[in-house]
Amino acid sequence: MASKYETFDRSRLLIKPLAERTHDLQLERWLALDDPAPPFEHPQLTDLARRLGGARERGAARILMMGAHVLRAGVNRHLIDLLERGVIAHIAMNGAGAIHDYEIARIGATTESVSRYIKSGEFGLWRETGELNDWIHQAADLALGLGENVGRRIEESDFRYRDLSVFAAAYRLGVPVTVHVGVGYDILHEHPNCVGAALGAASYRDFLIFARGVENLEGGVMLSFGSAIMAPEVYLKALAMSRNVAHQEGREIRRFTTAVFDVVPIAGDIHRELPKSDPGYYFRPHKTILARTVADGGESYYFCGDHRATLPALRRAVLELA
Repeated sequence: MASKYETFDRSRLLIKPLAERTHDLQLERWLALDDPAPPFEHPQLTDLARRLGGARERGAARILMMGAHVLRAGVNRHLIDLLERGVIAHIAMNGAGAIHDYEIARIGATTESVSRYIKSGEFGLWRETGELNDWIHQAADLALGLGENVGRRIEESDFRYRDLSVFAAAYRLGVPVTVHVGVGYDILHEHPNCVGAALGAASYRDFLIFARGVENLEGGVMLSFGSAIMAPEVYLKALAMSRNVAHQEGREIRRFTTAVFDVVPIAGDIHRELPKSDPGYYFRPHKTILARTVADGGESYYFCGDHRATLPALRRAVLELA
């Protein structure tokens, strides 16, 4: 049965090379491990670092979910170092995370001015970045996760700055990076070579990889950095699936730690939901990650600050306990 509605003809699009784009973030944005980071102190960081260490000793999950702004904060090397030390055993990102990681690895720059390029209709339509669609199609053909194949292809590439790629480092270390895509959210979906079926297959495989990791969350730690929608929603569904199976097998997934790192101030007790009359009720990391899912035995923490400060501070806390 044919649809009643017309679709946009992508063959009419003009795709330009990245060399013609003005990049808002250049290579010097990315911190070296010994560069000074903005100051951040919190008395509970040491406790969280200790819990990460305990989870590693137990072989329990150590998951970091994040928005793409974390990469734009310039802390790739800190993330890679935490992967290499075994502190983090799974990273989950949105689709924009893969795009920024790819562009950083390939050209040492990323991020365009939306206000500038949306006026001319050029926003997002850059030739090299569209290569990711081919890699996603390949991931679906090979029955690989989206993040897995992106990491593999960057690791095997001759990209000049691939040492900054979180995806490549994770692939090299055998650590899953899963990409949780919302269709229509990312600039890749503008391109003529975007295949929706491949996108769905590769990202859904990543969701199932993520859910398998959540099965090991008892005694573990789940961190969320700067993700108001993807992290709480994907985590919530994966936890429901994992608890469903655990209950059938006589196991529990309730004694674990969650921590949210964000820039949104939370009023009152972070461990309790706000009333629906309060706009803060709709900040999902609070009610989902800090309150509801740890209500029957877990612990949660909230750290309010810029990612360029908080992620290096967490790494520093981990190193001080080593």
